[in-house]
Amino acid sequence: MFTLLPPFWLIRVAVAAVWLYEGLWCKLFRGQPHELKVVEAVPYFGPRIGALFLQVLGAAEVALGIWTLSAVAPLQCAVTQTLLLISLNASGLLWARHIIHDPGGMVVKNLAFLVLVWVAASLPGWA
Repeated sequence: MFTLLPPFWLIRVAVAAVWLYEGLWCKLFRGQPHELKVVEAVPYFGPRIGALFLQVLGAAEVALGIWTLSAVAPLQCAVTQTLLLISLNASGLLWARHIIHDPGGMVVKNLAFLVLVWVAASLPGWA
């Protein structure tokens, strides 16, 4: 039967790649300096706590990428990704909307990404 779906491994790798990029490049390597400004906008965070939080968040995002690639407990992985992304978007809109260059676009892109997260979660493992 002919299908237009990409290979299942590619869907899982695409989701993991987003988390790895966001965690490694944007946060741990500080490739996107505006992300620190967004975190520092949270009340009581400031530069010191904001920088530490960004490093912890980056490590968590890398872990999510690895978890996604592992295909272990995909439902729990998708729930975790969903909760984290909703929390980050809500916090960003609440505390740093003035810093985020396109808040509406951020929400739309992250909703589309979450659809892909749930598609990946519904796929069979690597076997």
